[in-house]
Amino acid sequence: MADVNRGKRPLSPHLTIYRPQLTSITSIFVRITGNALVVAGLLIVWWFAALAAGPEAYATANGFITSWFGDLVMFLSVLALWYHLLGGVRHLIWDSGHMLDVHRSEIFGQAMMVASVLLAIFTAIVV
Repeated sequence: MADVNRGKRPLSPHLTIYRPQLTSITSIFVRITGNALVVAGLLIVWWFAALAAGPEAYATANGFITSWFGDLVMFLSVLALWYHLLGGVRHLIWDSGHMLDVHRSEIFGQAMMVASVLLAIFTAIVV
């Protein structure tokens, strides 16, 4: 029999109904960092192309990349790289059928966030 209350309730759950969960937020940020890494890659390609184009073009590109804003962009790119890598490892672990329960999944998400920040700081110090 047809549901007579169909017009009085939403057809599907919406973002206003769901409470954001750590696992969904970290998964969304894995996708965002993947797209951000494309932009960072284009910036590095611009730097190498400017190097090949000549000293004036290289001075412009190098001036931007070594400025405070360029340093910030590069640090955030390294942070995005580590975060995206650890998110990929997490998804590989899930694909193997491990850590699928909510508690361990949330702990791994928290560890992934902390580890990506620590690894980015370590990379910035070493490089």
